[in-house]
Amino acid sequence: MSVPRSVALERTLYTLAAPVLAAAPNLFADSPVNTVVQLAGAAGVGGWVLAYKSDESGAGRKALRWSPLVFAAAVDIAARHTIGWGPWCMDGLLAAGWAAAGLLVMPFSRHTRRRHRPALAAPAPSPQLQPAPEPSLAQPDDGADAFTRQVRWLWEARGLPGRTIVVTATPHAGMPNDLSLLLRASEAGRPISGLTDADVAAAFGVEVADVRIEEVVRQYGREGGPGWKEVHVTPDMNERRLKAPTTHEWWADRIGATGGPVPGSQFVKKVRDRERKVTHYIAQVPDELGEPRVNLHFLAAALKTKYDEGRLFVTVDGNQVLVSLWDSSPLAQIFPATKELLTPDKDGRWVTGFLGNGQPARNRVYTDRGAAHGLFVAPSGGGKTQLMGLHVAADALFGAVVMLATEAPDEKTAALGKHTARYGVGALYMIRLLRVLVALMEIRGEMPWEDGEVHEWDPTRPGCPYRMLSAYLDEFLSAARNGDYGAEIMDLAELVSVKGRKYGVGLKVAGQSIYVQDGFTQLLCENLRENCIPVVLKVAPKKVGEMFKALGIPSEYIPDPLPRSFSPAEKGRIERVMAGEPEPPSDSNTGGAGWIIESKQPDVLRTLFMDFKAGIDGYFPDTVATLTDYEIRELEARDLWFDWTEPPRPGEFGDEPEDEDGDDEAPKKGGGKRRGGGGKPAARRDAVTSPRQALEAIRNLSGV
Repeated sequence: MSVPRSVALERTLYTLAAPVLAAAPNLFADSPVNTVVQLAGAAGVGGWVLAYKSDESGAGRKALRWSPLVFAAAVDIAARHTIGWGPWCMDGLLAAGWAAAGLLVMPFSRHTRRRHRPALAAPAPSPQLQPAPEPSLAQPDDGADAFTRQVRWLWEARGLPGRTIVVTATPHAGMPNDLSLLLRASEAGRPISGLTDADVAAAFGVEVADVRIEEVVRQYGREGGPGWKEVHVTPDMNERRLKAPTTHEWWADRIGATGGPVPGSQFVKKVRDRERKVTHYIAQVPDELGEPRVNLHFLAAALKTKYDEGRLFVTVDGNQVLVSLWDSSPLAQIFPATKELLTPDKDGRWVTGFLGNGQPARNRVYTDRGAAHGLFVAPSGGGKTQLMGLHVAADALFGAVVMLATEAPDEKTAALGKHTARYGVGALYMIRLLRVLVALMEIRGEMPWEDGEVHEWDPTRPGCPYRMLSAYLDEFLSAARNGDYGAEIMDLAELVSVKGRKYGVGLKVAGQSIYVQDGFTQLLCENLRENCIPVVLKVAPKKVGEMFKALGIPSEYIPDPLPRSFSPAEKGRIERVMAGEPEPPSDSNTGGAGWIIESKQPDVLRTLFMDFKAGIDGYFPDTVATLTDYEIRELEARDLWFDWTEPPRPGEFGDEPEDEDGDDEAPKKGGGKRRGGGGKPAARRDAVTSPRQALEAIRNLSGV
C-alpha cells in the first residue's frame, strides 16, 4: 500500500527532530532551539484554548492537531530541569516517545482535513434506507426494450427537443445508425409544433437531410393526430442511396422530385429490350396531378444524354409516362422499305416508317370518310420524293389508279412515273390532270353500282364500278404560282380536296411549304389536313413553330426542332484543339426524319428507305391500274383525255385573242384566260361549288 507524500514527510520530520529535542537542552542550555520549541508549545496551548472556547464542532480534532507542539515544549522543559540526561537517560526516552507518538497519531497530516481523518477519529456512518426515486415522464416504467430506453436517455439528455418524449424507438435492420422514433407531446392534449428536422438532427448528430418527420395516422389501440409524430433518422440509408440507389430511389430523387423532369411521377417498372437496344421506363402520376408535365431537356440530363442526340423519346398516355432511351438514335437508323410493309391492310393502313419509340408509323389509303388525301412537306434534300414514292407504292398495291404530275423533272419522280397510269412534268400537265379529276367526280357521281343505285365511294362495300384514284402533285406551290395556270390549279385543287373523297379521288400534295403567304390557301390546307395524315420532314428550326401552327397544331403540342445530326459527336475535341487539328465533317443523316401528325400531337418518325439506285420495281405490283373504259370514253367526250404533254390546244384555255392585223399566229399559252401580268399570279375565278359547275365552266372554256 503506498504512503501519501504528506505522511512520509511528517514521519521524517518527527524522526529527525527527536534527537535535537533531547540534545539541545543538555548541550546548549541557552540555545535558540529551546526558545523556538517553547514558543511553539505556547502557541499549541493557545490553540487548545481557542478550540475549547469555539462553538463549532471538531474541538477534539483541533486539540489533537496542536498536541505535538505542546508535548515537544514539555519534553524540552523536562530535559532542561533534569541533571544531565536524567535517570535512565530520561531525556532521550521522552524525545523518543514524542517521536513515536507523532509517528502513530500523525495529527497534522491525518487531521487537518475532514475527508482525510483517520478511521479511529470518525466512526463510519450507519447505513440508512433511501426513498425510491419517482418515475420520470421521459422514462416511464412501461417495460420498453433496452434500445428504446437508451434512446430515451439520449433524448432526455438533449433536452426533449420540441417538448416531446419517445414512445418507441425501432432500429433499422442492417443500418447501425438508422432508427425510427414514435414521439408524442410531453404535455397531454397539446400539439407538437416546435419540432423541426434541425432539432432531431442536432440531437443525434446527423445532417438535416438525414431526418424525415411524418404525421401519425390514428390506429387501433394507438392515438394519432397533431400530438404525435413519427421521425426517421437514416444517415446510413441516405449514404447508400447516394452511392448505389435502386431504380425506384433514383427515379424519386432525380426524376419525380419537385422541380424534376417529371414532377410528382412515381416509378412503376423498367424494361430492357436487348434485341432493339432500348430501355423503357414506365411511371405514372397521381390522378389529382392531372396530365404529366415533362421537361425533355432536364430529363435528358438526368438520363446522361443530350436532347439533340435523338436517343430519348417520351410517350404520355393519360397519367402514365413511357420514357424510351435508345443506345443509339433510332432516327439515325435505316429502315428498308419492303413490299410487305407497304401493302395496306384491311383498314387501308400501311407502314410509313418507325416512330422514335420503336412503334411502326402508319399512314392510310382511305378513311371512313372516303379516299384519303395526302400532304408531304419537306425542304430540298429532306426526303420528300422518297416519302412520295412510298405512298405511290402503297396506293398501287391497294389497287388504286395512280397519276403523277410534277412541276419540274426529277430522276426519282421519273422512275415513279413508270409505275403510274399517267406521269408528266409542268404546270400545264398539272392543270390538265386536275381538270380530269373534277370531271371524274361528275362521271363517277352518275355511275350506278351493282345494285343499280349510285353511292359514295366505300372500299368496304361491294359492287363499286370504279377504282380509287390517287393524284400526286409534286412541287405544288411552284405550279400554283405559275403566271398562266396557277390560279386555276389552286381553284381545282381546292375543289378536289373538298369533294374528291366521296368519289374515291385522293389528292396528294407535296411541297416545301404550306404557308398561306407562299400561295397555299387556308381552305386547301384545312381540307387536306382533315382527310389525311400529314408528314413533315426536316423543317428548319426557325420554321417549326409556324409550320405546325399552319397545320392547326395547338401551341402546347408544337415540337422542338430536330437536331442537325443524329450521329454522336466524336470525342477528343479538346485533343484536336490542342493539336491544331480540324474537326471531322458533320454527318447529316436527318433525311427522312420528321413528324407524322395523326392526331393533335406530332410524333417523331424516320420514314422507310426506298432504294432507287437498286431499282424500285420490287415495291410495285406487276400491272398498273387504269381507269375504266367507261370513264375514258366520258373523258374523251369532254375532250379531256389525250396526251397532256401537248402544247395548249386551240380554245383549251378560252377564246383565242384576235389579231388586229388578221395574221394567223400560234395560240398563246393560256389564251384569253390569262389574267394579270408581269409574272404575277392570276386572279381567282368565280367560286365553283359543285363538280357539275366545274364541268360546265370547262365546257364553256373549251367550247364543247
